[in-house]
Amino acid sequence: MEAMASHLPQPSVEPSNINSCVKILAESADLKSVPSNFSFIHDPTCSNSDSIPIIDFSLLISSNPDQRSKVIQELGKACNEWGFFVLVNHGIPETLVKAIVDRCTEFFDLPEEKRKYETSSGPVKHSTGSILNSSKEGIFQWRDFIHTVVHPEYHFPDKPQNLREILYEYAENSRSVSKKLLQLLSTTMGLEEGFMDETRNLNSSFQIFAANCYPPCPQPDKTIGTLPHTDPRLLTFLIHNGVAGLQIEHNGKWFSTNSPQNSILVNVADQLEIFSNGKYKSAKHRAVVNEQTTRLSIVLFNGPASDSIVSPASQLIQRDGHPLYRPMKYIEYMKIRQKDRVVGYSSLDCVKILDS
Repeated sequence: MEAMASHLPQPSVEPSNINSCVKILAESADLKSVPSNFSFIHDPTCSNSDSIPIIDFSLLISSNPDQRSKVIQELGKACNEWGFFVLVNHGIPETLVKAIVDRCTEFFDLPEEKRKYETSSGPVKHSTGSILNSSKEGIFQWRDFIHTVVHPEYHFPDKPQNLREILYEYAENSRSVSKKLLQLLSTTMGLEEGFMDETRNLNSSFQIFAANCYPPCPQPDKTIGTLPHTDPRLLTFLIHNGVAGLQIEHNGKWFSTNSPQNSILVNVADQLEIFSNGKYKSAKHRAVVNEQTTRLSIVLFNGPASDSIVSPASQLIQRDGHPLYRPMKYIEYMKIRQKDRVVGYSSLDCVKILDS
């Protein structure tokens, strides 16, 4: 912490108050280089891709059985081959999407409000960087973020005005879309549509809201917004303020994403890979920063109920002849995830069954 503080151009920032440093650093006219604690050299090689599947939600719920069947097959293929897809015509009002982005942008401009949650042990937390351990040294990512539990209990920051109502409505809408996608994905595996509902108790699903602020950086190739990782839940929904920055790994190569306005970028997360017994892939992804513009991303992590057992579906184990993952309570899986977040480590490693 002290080493990092020596790089800070603002004398009002104390070493113990590192949680508010990234935005302050980025706004300082004296900042010419990335502080050493944020230094992370990565391969910038990345391709642009227009091949990321686009799924039309309105066709998934169409009354036309042929049309619906075709898009359901495309949904399964997207989860199998990419672990990512762009969801369009999802039914969440564009005005609501814009409102949640605007309110979250305002939140990051409220220093007193952010400070309330920096040392919080409650469900609402604001922090910087997400320290990841690597040989006992901290690596800080170039971002400020807030996250809060929004289901089965609902928690929210007090400000800005109307955030409570807007976030609640957005979370409710997103959870409904997520539940329908998971029901349809059950059918792509040859299961009953309600199978995942029952075994993962989706009515009590554990849903986390997060907003990430990636300020401009003078050396974007010397740090990273979010390190490569997979998400530990079932499905992740992401929207942003129009500034690109999310990259996904596909067949060993990195691709930039470019989701159109009012679409949702959806990715398969660990619990869906486990449930499918490896059929659907939890896709590795990362966020990069740029030199000119602040990027804001809004993320909803949709998980199973906290007390549910995460394991491959029994019918899929019978079909495949053996399970690829051992059973574990979801809450225990998350504890492992939070305890030892090491660069390059995947939480899936703790439940994979290795070949004898």
